[in-house]
Amino acid sequence: MLDGGLDVLDYFLITVDIALVWFVVYKLIMLIQGTKAVQLLKGIFVILGIWLLSNLFGLTTLRWLMSQAITWGFLAIIILFQPELRRALEQLGRGSFFSRNTSEEEGAEKTLQAIIKSCNYMAKRRIGALITIERDTGMGDYVETGIRVGGHLSSELLTNIFIPNTPLHDGAVILKNDEIVAAACYLPLSESPFISKELGTRHRAAMGISEVTDALTIVVSEETGAISCTKNGELHRDLDQVKLEEMLRTELDYSAPAVKSWNWRGKKNG
Repeated sequence: MLDGGLDVLDYFLITVDIALVWFVVYKLIMLIQGTKAVQLLKGIFVILGIWLLSNLFGLTTLRWLMSQAITWGFLAIIILFQPELRRALEQLGRGSFFSRNTSEEEGAEKTLQAIIKSCNYMAKRRIGALITIERDTGMGDYVETGIRVGGHLSSELLTNIFIPNTPLHDGAVILKNDEIVAAACYLPLSESPFISKELGTRHRAAMGISEVTDALTIVVSEETGAISCTKNGELHRDLDQVKLEEMLRTELDYSAPAVKSWNWRGKKNG
């Protein structure tokens, strides 16, 4: 027993408690970083600041107004932060508790290579593309805005969809595992003021879907042929073949293949 009636175990539990609170706060900050929730959070801090000042200077009417805003603020937060809260709850439910078997790993590798091959082909020829890969958040609402495909994913099929002047080239393709679920889908446009003015509708749509779901979205620029990727409200621009593969492996949890399976980089495939 130490001074003050607290023993070593009590101090340990207090330390763990504080560390967990800071960890939760940190994860929440990282979750909303780069989204419109940041601006809303600033507004909440402004209201709290005004409430403290009204208490300090005895401004009764202003204090009452701020108290009402804080009292009903919890409901307002649920409404305003609905996409971010949904994404946070979904992330709590994730986990890699089950490892893939060999056939699943082979299928995942084929899917990965098909996406990379298609993106590189379209980038070299400046064919605009918007490819959204569904993860844990269901995208049924966005699938309904397009044309259902239900085809097995291959680089040839994926590339052919985005060939200019074809019926399905305008809009986003939604992938799920090794399936092309739908094409010509409409995605929500981001309202973030931080997006560069030089970026077009495809990039804003990619940012928009990343702000409301955990989907990974690849953009091939029609003007420059540059490949970009969005996730969790973040935009990663000018990805080469290696960086694109690294991001896909990391975000989609694809394990690296054996050395002998890296033939796609050789001269055989150009």
